[in-house]
Amino acid sequence: MLAKIIYLSAIIVLSLSCGTQSSKYPAKEKKAKAGQPVETQKPNADYKPAFTGQTRIGSVKTTTPIAIDLLAKDLGRPWAAVTLPDGRLLITEKSGYMVIRDNNGNLIKKITGFPDVDDDGQGGLLDVAADPSYNVNKIIYWSFSEPHEDGNLTAVAKGLLNEVAGVIENPRVIFRATPVFNSSLHFGSRLVFDKDGNLFVSSGERSDPDGRKQAQWLHSGLGKIFKITPDGNPAPDNPFIYQQGTMPEIFAFGFRNVQSLDIHPVTGELWEAEFGPRGGDELNLIKPGKNYGWPVITYGIEYSGDEIGEAIQQKEGMAQPVYYWDPVLSPSGMTFYKGNTIPEWENNLFIGGLSSTHICRLVLDNNKVTGEERLLAEKGERFRDIAYAEGMLYAVTDAGNLYRISKK
Repeated sequence: MLAKIIYLSAIIVLSLSCGTQSSKYPAKEKKAKAGQPVETQKPNADYKPAFTGQTRIGSVKTTTPIAIDLLAKDLGRPWAAVTLPDGRLLITEKSGYMVIRDNNGNLIKKITGFPDVDDDGQGGLLDVAADPSYNVNKIIYWSFSEPHEDGNLTAVAKGLLNEVAGVIENPRVIFRATPVFNSSLHFGSRLVFDKDGNLFVSSGERSDPDGRKQAQWLHSGLGKIFKITPDGNPAPDNPFIYQQGTMPEIFAFGFRNVQSLDIHPVTGELWEAEFGPRGGDELNLIKPGKNYGWPVITYGIEYSGDEIGEAIQQKEGMAQPVYYWDPVLSPSGMTFYKGNTIPEWENNLFIGGLSSTHICRLVLDNNKVTGEERLLAEKGERFRDIAYAEGMLYAVTDAGNLYRISKK
């Protein structure tokens, strides 16, 4: 019995000793706590978030010294900037052409020969994406507002980029987000390839009462995210491909105006940001077949100040945003930081803000936003798109400027 008591006492002492050592020398350093939210203005609507941290999360601040370089000016009206496999930039111009620039901003080539675009309002030659096998086939895809007799629509085309001649060869439209609509607003229009070589395409609901309700219609191409093959056919695993009376290209629905798409570099999941009306800009994790609620649920109000619909923010069967902004961010192009040159930015999300005139950095943890930072706010410009390449970020603005953000 005495031996047993001595043995148990030793185990207790050893356990207490290990516990003390563990607390004194933690195995993993804790992350710094977030500060006060970056947003200090009064919200437009007195709506309550569905869960803690859905809006106005605490602020974070980049500690790594970074350099901000203005690489080029007078770009005209740029809408998208993407990086080619060799690190150069391909930039679209709304009036209907593209340019290739090196990673120092120097002009390499102007590319013409694209189909006509309707560049009134928010329309024009919009997003661009390089084929996953671009190094071999030199194929690019682009979205644009295609003019029709009774209006226009968001279309996607593909063609061969002949850099030497400075032209697009054999351009052809592979997808149209019908119906044709008489509006110069809300084309959506972001493009991103997934790991299987299928193309995600976004569309807006055209900022019109008749178009707005079609965001909920599965036979309409307004207010949707599509998933198509490189030839424009429905991706074979699409959620509505075998459902009669639907557009089989639809991947998810219930959106207002999606100008932000990217795929998480670790999980491979699709993320989206979209414009709300007056307040209620959203960040969403996109799942196949999900209804994201517009215009039935929203955290925004009409520009007039009136309520939207029944002024509800939650409804069964409709997905909640991971995060929302009120006042608005006006989110345009976005990208994940896909490297660790700046370690604290690894897998962070960067979104170009238009009316908010800054780049928004979001820290994500387990599909929740845990920190927010405003970058380049001192420039006071509308950030139209942002791209990642080799540890650096590139951003184009509505003022026609090209910036590079890198580690000092």
